[in-house]
Amino acid sequence: MSAKQMQCTIKSIAPVGNYLHLVLDAPEIGEVQPGHFAAVAVGGIGGGMLLRRAFSIHKSAPGQSLEIIFAPHGEGTQWLATQNAGDVIDVIAPLGQPFVLPRQPVACVIVAGGYGAAPMELLARALRSRGCRVDVVLGAATEAKLFGVLDLKGVSDSVIVTTDDGTSGVRGRVTDVLPNIIKQNGSQAVYACGPMPMLHAVAQVAQENGAFSQCAVEESMACGIGVCMTCVLPVVGDDGVTRMVRSCVEGPVFRGDRVRWNDVHTIPSDAFGAPRPGGH
Repeated sequence: MSAKQMQCTIKSIAPVGNYLHLVLDAPEIGEVQPGHFAAVAVGGIGGGMLLRRAFSIHKSAPGQSLEIIFAPHGEGTQWLATQNAGDVIDVIAPLGQPFVLPRQPVACVIVAGGYGAAPMELLARALRSRGCRVDVVLGAATEAKLFGVLDLKGVSDSVIVTTDDGTSGVRGRVTDVLPNIIKQNGSQAVYACGPMPMLHAVAQVAQENGAFSQCAVEESMACGIGVCMTCVLPVVGDDGVTRMVRSCVEGPVFRGDRVRWNDVHTIPSDAFGAPRPGGH
């Protein structure tokens, strides 16, 4: 995988539910795998916003186009929402470590919260191409905040929707229905993308039910290339040692049972290189 810094012309930008669907002309884009992300410069030249914004790649066509889904929350994404077809933005892509696909056909569950579903159609297609059963759980606070329901129905064996307020599907959270799906289908792998509390809960449910989980974390990524250190989190390595790793380089996809979810946004005292009491 070779990331490139590109000047991409906006082909279209249009609302999809509560989100915006951005399609970019990206003739230099290489092959994108499920879980890769793009780092977009925001604010324009001289705009004062130095840090890029990271977005999961929704779809792409090598040498042609790149698509992302985003919500205009902060200053950077609000600026991006004001751009129009024909405008040019600076993008670095594809970045990060993607989801790891199973070598053999196994039953898999895809779990996504809100527009965390953006990269999951690409993942579902990849899993199905390997003969895997794919069940999907999509959750959101309310129906308007769901994304990709119809598209994922077309590339999976089943889709279950949950909403906190019951406006669509099952009233509740994704973890309310996940255990039964794992047990019913003998699911061995769970793939998740969404808010950190959801990922923590999904990883725990997967482990309790004997499934292997991979989570695409939503840490604050800025540079996207491992320089700024804004996206570090504690992850246990193969040797059992906890290290502060960069979500943008070593991630954004991590094994769910390796992330120390309760210690995110801290440096655990037993982490490699952690400051010692008294400075020794």
